[in-house]
Amino acid sequence: MNTPSQADHGSAHADTFVRDHLPPAPLQPDLLLGMPSLRFPARLNCAWELLEGGGSLDRAQRPAVLSPHGVRWTYERLTAVVSRIVHVLTEDMGLVPGNRVLLRGANTPMLAAIWLAVVRAGGVVVATAPTLRARELRQVIEKARVTHALCEAGLRSELRSTGHALRTVFFHGGSGVEGGLERAMRDKPDWSLPVDTAATDPCLIAFTSGTSGTPKATVHSHRDVMAACNSFPTHVLRATGDDRFIGTPSLADTYGLGGLLLFPLHIGASTVLLDTSSPRQLARAIGDLRATVCFSGPSRYQAICADTTPYDLASLRECVSSGEALPHETRRSWKQRTGNSLIDGLGSTEMLHIIVSMRGEEAWSHPGAIGRPVPGYLTAIVDDSGRPVPYGQVGALAVKGPTGCRYLDDERQRDTVRNGWTFTGDACWADEHGFLHYHSRVEDPLTDSGLPRGSRAG
Repeated sequence: MNTPSQADHGSAHADTFVRDHLPPAPLQPDLLLGMPSLRFPARLNCAWELLEGGGSLDRAQRPAVLSPHGVRWTYERLTAVVSRIVHVLTEDMGLVPGNRVLLRGANTPMLAAIWLAVVRAGGVVVATAPTLRARELRQVIEKARVTHALCEAGLRSELRSTGHALRTVFFHGGSGVEGGLERAMRDKPDWSLPVDTAATDPCLIAFTSGTSGTPKATVHSHRDVMAACNSFPTHVLRATGDDRFIGTPSLADTYGLGGLLLFPLHIGASTVLLDTSSPRQLARAIGDLRATVCFSGPSRYQAICADTTPYDLASLRECVSSGEALPHETRRSWKQRTGNSLIDGLGSTEMLHIIVSMRGEEAWSHPGAIGRPVPGYLTAIVDDSGRPVPYGQVGALAVKGPTGCRYLDDERQRDTVRNGWTFTGDACWADEHGFLHYHSRVEDPLTDSGLPRGSRAG
């Protein structure tokens, strides 16, 4: 068990706002780092690790990032683009380590390169969904004390309407048209050294998408990113460097960030970035670009199954579903359409990615289950007093693992992390085989038995 302090291992951050506003040590989650794959050096820059730290794999000329619009970047090209953006950030925009940088754009190779560049330069990414309006963006900017912004040109209106004068550069994503960023990159060097960040330095602020109240800002470090890469994809997904990832979630969402950028780069695989989440674009791109690993949600899988168009989905071999409950009918339909069993997963922005999952073939012998804890994580189903409940009884899901919840300057940390456990906000029950079954969100009041009113286990 390891609970890092806010000042361990010499932070590289000159702007210490994020570190200064992390929860106090007693309210931070216990981190389980006992597995060898979850132990990292004290100095770690995850953006460098993702692009150039992949051991002996010679990836320079391997495909890295693709789009349906003709972009085909190798790892060498991606690294060069990232480096040029780093120079723009530090030389033209005055970024110093620890500054918060708002990212705003559709899933494109340029947005992926910007994410990596900000982190490589020691900045803290604050990614936002393209659908956010000015009022919502204003909340994000003010909560994270954002200093810089890189925004797709077509989304500039809402950003400008926030009334905040950020150091901003616009870009054009994958359209082939040059924006201010593309012009500024022209004469920049194609190499840059990563900032020598501490493994515990924050590199990402991800905002929750809760339906009520003010969104919560969750902070993740360089070590958290690499821990996520060595958890679900290693033990459940089992992808290799020969795989090609694709999917629909936004890179502003931690589910999409992991599945479509972090995980493929970590193993030297390639990723296809789609600028819309349309099920039709997804299905067409799978066939056109021979994608093998897909990340999406139940509604989009079901939409493809319901579409009579003869899409070529034969290249797929692993498909992950998360973000909402996976109906048995969707699982059955996808199996009939593609021959693949969907991998179900439960995760949260607070935990960074999927923490409970099972491979698709297990679902047929454990109907209704969402899986067991991903190796490296522990789960408990507890009552309102924090006591474990019997098998078959619904309670609150609490988790410990290599990642955990750290809200930025938020009193709600006290409710979410208790005695080192992160409470995900999910009500679940466990069967006698240790498989978890999702029940509901825990906003619904619990009865004395631990069940939400009007419901039953099983």
